[in-house]
Formats: sequence, structure tokens, C-alpha cells
Amino acid sequence: MSPRPTGRVRSTTTGADLVISRSFRAPIEDVWRSVTAPESTARWIGPWEGEAAPGKTVRLQMGFEKGAPWCNVSIDACEPPHRLAVSMKDDHGDWRLELSLTAKGDTTELAFVQHLTDPALAGDAGPGWEYYLDMLVASRLGEPLPDFSDYYPAQRDYYAGEARTQE
Repeated sequence: MSPRPTGRVRSTTTGADLVISRSFRAPIEDVWRSVTAPESTARWIGPWEGEAAPGKTVRLQMGFEKGAPWCNVSIDACEPPHRLAVSMKDDHGDWRLELSLTAKGDTTELAFVQHLTDPALAGDAGPGWEYYLDMLVASRLGEPLPDFSDYYPAQRDYYAGEARTQE
């Protein structure tokens, strides 16, 4: 059975935002390490190398993609342990991404946003980010990693529908 999609697409003045959230029963600093430390990111998206700071570019290996390609990721903003904004360009287009963390008692809320230039991109991007965020959850819990084929194409229609409501 495929995981249930949880994200939303929201209109913006420049296109749309794909927004997906996850909750962690952990301190904000612990979750921040999971999304920024190369040994932690290696477990759910891929390792990265380079000098990480706003205005700098690091190299991220997409460890769970076919061929595990490397890509350049520009760090647009980094406000530990609350916000990370990055941008990258690859064969599939331009990617502008943000992660925001908020502590609520003994829980940390993660909000992931992909700024889309075209809402129609959500049909392909949404399932991928659901997969990667569930990879993050599973890696933190020491659980088996999910299989991408459970997300795509199963969630494509949901996200395409979300995008149509923003047109």
C-alpha cells in the first residue's frame, strides 16, 4: 500500500509553493543536525562536501537517485537551528528549497517548501519530496527505508490535482 500524500500546493505571486511537513519527537538541535550534517544527510538524501555557509556552494550527492549524481547546491540562507534555504540547478530544472524547524514542547516541526515556478511541476516533485522526508523519518528512527516506487507514480495524481486548484 502506498503512503498517503500529505503536502499542499499554495499559490504565490511568482508561481506556487509545494509545502510538506513532518513532526519529530526530538529537540530542534537534533533535527537540525539530521538535515545539515553530512553524515546524517547521507542516510536519507546523500552526503555533501564543501564549506557550508550563506553565499557558499556545496556539492551534494543524490545518494538514492539513479547513478547517485553530484550536484552543486548554493546556500541562500542558514539560520541554525531554524531555517535553511538552498538553490540548485540540474537536468530537471531550477530548484529553490527551504526547510524551517520550529520547537513545540518536546516536538520539532519541520516545514519543507519547494518554490515552484510552475504549479504543474508539483505532480512530479511532490511524490519525490514525500519519499525523501519519509527517508529522513525512517533514518532517524532506525527503520527500513521506504521504496520510491511506493510514492511515484502513485502520488502523482494527488499533487497534480493540488496544482490544478492553484491555477
